Amino acid sequence: MLEAFPTQPFQVILEDGHLRPGATFDQTPAQLRELWQSMTLVREFDRKLVTLLRQGRTTFYAQASGMEATQIGIARGLRPGHDWVWGYYRDQGIALGLGLSLTDVVAQMVGSNNDLNKGRQMPHHSGSVASRFVSGSSSIASQVPPAVGMAMAQSYLGLDEVTVCTFGDGATSEGDWHAGINMAAVKNAPCLLICENNQWAISTPVERQTRSESIHIKAQAYGMPGYFVDGNDVLAVQQAVKELADGMRNGGGPALLECLTYRVGSHSNADADAEKNYRSREQVRGWTDRDPITRFEKFLALQGQEIGSQERADFVALIHRQIEGAVQQAESSGIPGWQSMLDDVYSDTPVHLRRSYEALRQEQSGQAMQVQEGA
Repeated sequence: MLEAFPTQPFQVILEDGHLRPGATFDQTPAQLRELWQSMTLVREFDRKLVTLLRQGRTTFYAQASGMEATQIGIARGLRPGHDWVWGYYRDQGIALGLGLSLTDVVAQMVGSNNDLNKGRQMPHHSGSVASRFVSGSSSIASQVPPAVGMAMAQSYLGLDEVTVCTFGDGATSEGDWHAGINMAAVKNAPCLLICENNQWAISTPVERQTRSESIHIKAQAYGMPGYFVDGNDVLAVQQAVKELADGMRNGGGPALLECLTYRVGSHSNADADAEKNYRSREQVRGWTDRDPITRFEKFLALQGQEIGSQERADFVALIHRQIEGAVQQAESSGIPGWQSMLDDVYSDTPVHLRRSYEALRQEQSGQAMQVQEGA
């Protein structure tokens, strides 16, 4: 049972890989192995996509390196295809953990014809109705009010599902965040608000973001419980999310969960020299030494499931081949043309847009005929 407003983050696995005294877990050996594979996938996805970015084959990417345990733990604590997630632009780990395929995520990155969003979203803003993962927005905290609205609708309709809304520590300084979390409390909406506290909002450290001693303590002002978990402990995050989500299914109201982790990589490609600009190498190195994947590997070894160097190398090579295949498939599908601009936008397209579309179609047809006649 989680304790509300603790002074120390909840843990299942200590940093040396041992179980915390009194802690338990119910995952099977196969499920534990799958958690390791999922976190490794997120780590290697970062590496491959940064390369894709530097090659000029996409234009924006925000790394999640160091945050894999938080994101996979969130995904594994929910019911895939049942609960809804309103994430933010760094949540590729949650997207992959919920079932979005590499093909779908990569296609969105490059804006190709096989992109579920048909190239209409900024790169690195994947979404999928099937996985119930809502396409994100670059406007900080703008996902909070609509996520709360969805949770209110779930409650009104009596649905056995919850809404999860994630955000970084910087989002808690935005007006949308405060308005949304207040409405969630007032309406007792089944919304799990999760702060992926990676301690940096671009170049602003969390201690310059708030005077509060933590993020989860802010829940007190809104009349809801706040919880604190070690975001580098995938079992702790999974257990916390599952417990809180299940409580909401049984009539519980909203809650604020803070996952303490660290963004090892840069904020985005606009911030490639992060260590030299605003963070000390010592700080980054200190958190790199607390790597969540290494920590989980230590735990697995103590459970008699050691990951050998060859197994690790083979799995990483497999991931790279899969990503390369997804990139090739996306790029070979081409780029969406103007013809699809209104597809999946309206159930009944307004008359003025239909007229504009028809005018454009005729104009493009006329230009094509002129080209043919000139040839």
